[in-house]
Amino acid sequence: MLRLTLLWLVLLFLSLSSSSARPAPFAMRISCGARQNLQTPPTYVRWYKDFAYTGGIPANATRPSFVTPPLKTLRYFPLSDGPENCYSINRVPKGHYSVRIFFGLVALPEFDNEPLFDVSVEGTLIHSLKSGWTSHDDQVFAEALVFLLDGTVSICFHSTGHGDPAIISIEILQVDEKAYYFGPEWGKGVILKTTSRLTCGTSKPKFDEDYSGDHWGGDRFWHPIRTFGQNADEPRSTESSIKQASDAPNFYPEALYQSAVVSTDSQPDLAYTMDVDPNKNYSIWLHFAEIDASITDAGQRVFDVLINGDTVFVNIDVVDMSGDRYTALVLNTTVALSGRTLTITLRPKKGNHAILNGIEVFQVIAAESKTSAEEVRALQALKKTLGLPNRFGWNGDPCVPKEHPWSGADCHFEKSGSKWFIDGLDLDYQALRGFLPNDISKLHHLQSLNLSGNTIHGAIPSSLGTVTSLEVLDLSYNFLNGSIPESLGQLTALRRLNLNGNSLSGRVPAALGGRLLNGASFKYVL
Repeated sequence: MLRLTLLWLVLLFLSLSSSSARPAPFAMRISCGARQNLQTPPTYVRWYKDFAYTGGIPANATRPSFVTPPLKTLRYFPLSDGPENCYSINRVPKGHYSVRIFFGLVALPEFDNEPLFDVSVEGTLIHSLKSGWTSHDDQVFAEALVFLLDGTVSICFHSTGHGDPAIISIEILQVDEKAYYFGPEWGKGVILKTTSRLTCGTSKPKFDEDYSGDHWGGDRFWHPIRTFGQNADEPRSTESSIKQASDAPNFYPEALYQSAVVSTDSQPDLAYTMDVDPNKNYSIWLHFAEIDASITDAGQRVFDVLINGDTVFVNIDVVDMSGDRYTALVLNTTVALSGRTLTITLRPKKGNHAILNGIEVFQVIAAESKTSAEEVRALQALKKTLGLPNRFGWNGDPCVPKEHPWSGADCHFEKSGSKWFIDGLDLDYQALRGFLPNDISKLHHLQSLNLSGNTIHGAIPSSLGTVTSLEVLDLSYNFLNGSIPESLGQLTALRRLNLNGNSLSGRVPAALGGRLLNGASFKYVL
């Protein structure tokens, strides 16, 4: 009976453990330009084929770095297809994600220069490629931690006139909801862009997958740095297990803490300097584990941590603060930097030498507010019915990133609702054709609409009269026919109306004509 009871308890425990086990995180990896799904060594992760996410042209790829996934294709976006091109990916569960994009080079003779372009995620600019990026392993990709809240993700590439954007892969990897929490400013309105991630005391670059890291960590890439400078420090390593390494919410790989650098007698300070963008906030994460055999107890190694000369942590005793040797300790601080360099200094106070296992630096970016979804849909309908030329692009969000608004669209930010709205459309003489859709009435904040000098045909939609914010309406020199809708008389804010050069018939609506005669300019001719 006792044996049966124990067996029942074991089975109950296993059942409870299984039911409460955390499910695997959502992971979407796209091999850009690929026509079929594939798996790549050494970890054999699954890459999905590139189908129906975007425009552009698939081509064979040249990998700029050995850290680039071993994929053979890419997708590039000629400027003739427009300055903004986006991957729109649906069915992404609501959550916190690491989004990573690897850049590539088109394997064709006429593509002999590295392209320079900007990258945005959900309308927020996260990265600008700089000249020489192909020569630096940690610049061949962009990565950011983003909250995705509406079941989709939009990843856009913005041409800057220096070559066609070319993308080898996109990864959308779910991480813990509280990953990289850094204080009260952290939250759904903040994006953390990876600026640098270093594993110290080793020359072997690794991804979390290579480390057999927890999948909830997001498969981070750790750039190796064996030393900070000649005679500046010495490497340390161990094969001993590290306690508290892979804990929630960041789930760091244990191997990160099995190597380190230790300062020397000739240079007691341990210092690392990197370039940063000025006038930005940075979240800095420092990793420690006492793996030096010469340190056997608390109090034998104590140091301060300085950022650009300012002390941010005092009396760091890794053994004491982590609870033991071979135990992980993570320290985080967020600083505002005005200059173009970030220097992290560990200054010994007891024991003469400092130790450091890893560094992570993130730029803190305020997520952009988006354009009203209804108005975006209205513009997309307008793009389709007017046959907007490809060179306009009109992909992604019309108003953000603010550095790359849609050509011809003027935007206004409404603080009360934290949304962008369209208050002007200036598309005169752009070879537009087709007709005006009723959806144009959904641009509720439109003040100026200029579509003159095109080949638009059909009737003026009566729904245009519901856009009561309109002050300027210019539809001259098109092929519009029919009569002027009576509803235009409801446009009480209208100051200028030009309908010349069309095939309109009938009479001017009394409400419209009577009011226009009292001061507003009117160029309609029967």
